[in-house]
Amino acid sequence: MKALVYTRYGGPEVLQLKEIERPVPKDDEVLVKVHAVSLNDWDWALLSGDTFVIRLMNGLAKPKRTILGSDIAGRVEAVGKSVTQIRRGDEVFGDLSGIWGGLAEYACAKEKMLTLKPASMSFVDAAAIPQAAMLAVQGLLDVGKIRQGQNILINGAGGGVGTFGVQLAKLYGAEVTGVDRTEKMEMMRSLGFDHVLDYKTTDFTRAGQRYDLILDTKTNRSVFNYPRVLNPNGVYVTVGGDMDRLFQALVLGPLISWIRKKHIRIVALKPNKDLAYMKELFEAGKVKPVIDGPYRLEEASEAFRIFGRGEHKGKIVITLV
Repeated sequence: MKALVYTRYGGPEVLQLKEIERPVPKDDEVLVKVHAVSLNDWDWALLSGDTFVIRLMNGLAKPKRTILGSDIAGRVEAVGKSVTQIRRGDEVFGDLSGIWGGLAEYACAKEKMLTLKPASMSFVDAAAIPQAAMLAVQGLLDVGKIRQGQNILINGAGGGVGTFGVQLAKLYGAEVTGVDRTEKMEMMRSLGFDHVLDYKTTDFTRAGQRYDLILDTKTNRSVFNYPRVLNPNGVYVTVGGDMDRLFQALVLGPLISWIRKKHIRIVALKPNKDLAYMKELFEAGKVKPVIDGPYRLEEASEAFRIFGRGEHKGKIVITLV
């Protein structure tokens, strides 16, 4: 089978399209013929290996997992003998975080990592949903405790989490401000953002506006900057970003919350937890993924370059069929 492989850390230039052996599913796994896969921050982090934490997890000198890609959609080709809920021929999607391997024509996955894809949902749309939508749901609903009519800001609003986030927030009648780069402003307005800010010209932590809830996908500022733009009892929720800033939020967040009565929270992703909810919203026409591409597997290196520069709108999806 064809697969996008990397054997050393670096940028998109280290990715190679190779012919390798098709994987064989274990007893509790299924083999999926991958139709589409989307890119996430984890893919970029694992590719670059630019933090000690990543290398500790995936190999200090060279990567142990050599095929990236966690959010997949495809058709089941074979099932292990312990698999009970999924059958050969089923169209499925899900997040393979911890296993990865999605940037290949075939991938193995634990049965619990997958759910059935609705017939009305394309493989491209399905591949865009798992990780970004889970972060948006868990950030806004589970941790942020969004309430009707709140004033909300999403930082990194033009990417996958942000484009799902605004659609979810609008279901609660929220007034939503999005922060991202100039090139994404028009797309963000079309999705329903009430206000858009260009991070190159406006620092939202110094702009004077206050919010009930902030969803941050970048976490690129000091944790002490956020309380001043939160309303009393407001909530700041981070779903990813700079590792040093995330560590700062983890350590100092509880202290800030206690002193300032403004809450600093970190989402610990629960993969695939809310896929049923997202399927329900999709089939009701209430949520639609924003797709950048799709790109072919042969174009994956360029797709990674676009992702690394933060130029993508919504989710970058790569197709294999």
